[in-house]
Amino acid sequence: MRKFVVWAGELDARLSRKYGREVSKNLAVESPKLDEIIEAAKTLGMKIVKVEWDKLNPRVSGLDETLRAKGMLVIESKYGKSKSLRLIAQKIREFRKSKRRKK
Repeated sequence: MRKFVVWAGELDARLSRKYGREVSKNLAVESPKLDEIIEAAKTLGMKIVKVEWDKLNPRVSGLDETLRAKGMLVIESKYGKSKSLRLIAQKIREFRKSKRRKK
């Protein structure tokens, strides 16, 4: 199992790669919430080691307040960081799709 840090901004479609987005633009999610990331990771069988709600990724400190997504997780996964982030982003998209259908 591998441990790594996941910042909410790494999945945010509004950010460029320069400011920390790690997944491709077509997989990224608009304004991901820490709760969604936690739920997706748990659903995928990943272990949440630590949650820091008020942490801000240093890469986004110079950005506009609306683009700053606060929150950091330490996750333990059997996959590497890149694959784990892609899986989490896909799962969040599924959650959001199913919520839209229910309305």
